[in-house]
Amino acid sequence: MNEPVGSHTEHTRKALAGLALGTLGVVYGDIGTSPLYTVQATFGAQGIAPTPDNVLGVLSLVFWSLILVVSVKYAGFIMRADNKGEGGIMALTALAQRSVKSSIHARWWIAMLGLFGASLFFGDGVITPAMSVLSAVEGVEVAAPGLRHLVVPVTAIIIVLLFAFQNRGTGKVGAVFGPIMALWFVTIAMLGVMQIAQHPFVLHALSPYYAIEFFMRNGMTGFFALGSIVLCITGAEALYADMGHFGRKPIRMSWFGYVLPGLILNYFGQGALLIANPAAASNPFYLLVPQPLLYPMIALATIATVIASQAVISGAFSVAREAIQLGYLPRMEIRHTSTQTIGQIYLPWINRLLLVLILAVVLGFRSSANLAAAYGIAVVGTMTIDSILVLFVFRNLWQWPWWRVAVVGGLFLIVDLAFLGGNVDKIETGGWLPLALGVVVFTVMSTWRRGRDLVLRELKQGGLALEPFIESLAEHPPLRVPGTAVFLTANINAVPSALLHNLKHNKVLHERNVLLTVETLESPVAEYGERTEITALGHEFFRLTLRFGFAEDPDIPVALQSCSAKGIGFDMMDTTFFVSRESIVATDRRGMPVWRDKLFAFLARNASSATAFFRIPGNRLIELGTQVEI
Repeated sequence: MNEPVGSHTEHTRKALAGLALGTLGVVYGDIGTSPLYTVQATFGAQGIAPTPDNVLGVLSLVFWSLILVVSVKYAGFIMRADNKGEGGIMALTALAQRSVKSSIHARWWIAMLGLFGASLFFGDGVITPAMSVLSAVEGVEVAAPGLRHLVVPVTAIIIVLLFAFQNRGTGKVGAVFGPIMALWFVTIAMLGVMQIAQHPFVLHALSPYYAIEFFMRNGMTGFFALGSIVLCITGAEALYADMGHFGRKPIRMSWFGYVLPGLILNYFGQGALLIANPAAASNPFYLLVPQPLLYPMIALATIATVIASQAVISGAFSVAREAIQLGYLPRMEIRHTSTQTIGQIYLPWINRLLLVLILAVVLGFRSSANLAAAYGIAVVGTMTIDSILVLFVFRNLWQWPWWRVAVVGGLFLIVDLAFLGGNVDKIETGGWLPLALGVVVFTVMSTWRRGRDLVLRELKQGGLALEPFIESLAEHPPLRVPGTAVFLTANINAVPSALLHNLKHNKVLHERNVLLTVETLESPVAEYGERTEITALGHEFFRLTLRFGFAEDPDIPVALQSCSAKGIGFDMMDTTFFVSRESIVATDRRGMPVWRDKLFAFLARNASSATAFFRIPGNRLIELGTQVEI
C-alpha cells in the first residue's frame, strides 16, 4: 500500500527538524558561544571606551557582520558551491582546481592557497577550545572572585577529560548536543531580551548608520576594533564545512530561525547593559545573568563550550583525513567510532598533538582576555581564502559574467580584508601564534606532497618499461605458481620493484599478476562507474586502478570484491599482496633543500604502513624494501 502524501510530508518535516536540531550541537557550537567573549574583548581592559555611541557602533558592526558574512556569504552563496554534497576548505580547493583543469600553474596556486587555508584551520583548532572553555570558566570570577586562581586548573582538567574521551566517539553523547545547545540559545536570547526591554534605545544599532559613524568618529582605533568584533563570526566556516553531514536546508533553517535571532538578542542585551552600566565591560555576558542563576549559567556555558570544542576537534580529524587522502599528510591510523555514521572518526596522533598544544596555550595565556589577541586572525585568513577560491567556481563552473563575479566577490573580499587588516595589530601580542602554527602545518603538508612527487619521479626514472618486460617473459617463461599476486605500484607504466625482487630471488611468477594503483579523486566519493578500471596486458598480467573519494576510507579487499563484475574475481585466500616500502635517503641533489629532505624522511619513517591504511590482511602480505634518494 502506498503511503499517504500527507504522512510522507509529515515524516519529511520531522526528519528535517531532527537534522536542524542536530546542527545546533555540531555546526553552531563555536559561533554560538562567541557572545561569551566578543563584547568583553571589544570593550574590556584593552578595548575601546564603552560610551553609548561606541556601544551602538559596535553592535551595528556585529549585526551587519552576522548578516553579510554568515547569512549572505556562507549561507547564501558559498554553501551552493558543494563538491557532490561535501563542503569545507579541502572540498572547495578540489572544486576550484577542477574549474581550471587546463592550467597546471593555476591548479598549483589553488592547491597551495587551499593548503594554507587548511593549515590555518588547524591553528584555529588549537585556539578555539582554549578560548571557549577559558571564557566559560571565568564566570567563576564574577560569582566568587576569591576562586579566580582555580580558572586555569579547572580549564586544563576539562580539556584533558574532553580529549580523553575522543577515542570513544561522539555517537553516544551526540544525541544530547542539539537539545543542550537549543537550551543555550533560548537562554542567552532571554537574557538579552530582559536588558533590551529596559533600554530599547539600543535597537537603533540595527541601522548601518551607526557602524559608519563609529569608523568616522574613531578613525584607526575604530578600524583596529574589528580585530575584536570579528570574534562574533568565528565558527561561520562550519556552516560550509559540515554541509556534507546535514545538508544545506537544515543548516539554513536553524541559522535563520534559531541561531541568528538568539545571537542578536544577546549581543544587543549586552550592549543595553553597557549603556546603563559601562563598568560591566569587565564581563558583560555573565553580568547579564541574575545572581541566583549565575552558577547554573556557568555550568551551561561550560557544557556549551565543550560542545563547541568537540565540533572543532571533530573538524580537525575530518580535515586531516581528507589531507591524507589527497596526499598532503603522511598516512595515519584512522579509527571509526561509530558503525552508523561514517563521519565519526578518531585519529590518535592528531588527538595527542592537539591536546598538548591546547594545554600549552591555556597555561601560556591564562585568560580569555589575553587569548583574544591570538584568536580571530586564523579564522579570517581561512574565510579570505574561501572567498578567493569560490571566485574560480563562480566564473569557471557557474559561468557567471565577469561583472557579477566582481560585484559579489568584491563585496566578500572587502569585508574579509577589512577584518584581516583589523587583526594586524594583534600579531605582536598573540596573533603570531595561529599564524606560526599555520606556517608549521603548511610546511609539513607541502613538504610531504613535494617529497612524494620526488619519490615517484625517482621510481619512474629507475623502473623498467612494463610492456617490453611482459613480452620478454613470454619468450623466456619462468616457473609459474598457482594463485594471484597483487603488486601495489604508483607507476602504472613501469615494472613494480616488488615484482622484480620476487622474480629475481624466488625465481617464480604467479599464474595471474595484477598491478594495482590507488588514486584519490577531487570529489568526496567515487561513483560506482569510476571506482575500478581494468586493463588486460596479456599473458595473465592486468593493470587495475582503484579510485576513492577524498572523504572515503580506502579498503582494497572490499573494493576487489567488486571486480568480479568486470571479469576478474579475487579469492582472498588465494591472493598474495606485494608491497614495496621505500626507505628515503636525503641528499643534496636538486629537488628540495636538505632540511626538507630530512623532514620528509622523518615523516615517511613514522607514517602508517600502506598495508594497514588500505586494510590489506597481514597474513596475505609480502613487503619488500627499496632505497630511494631525493
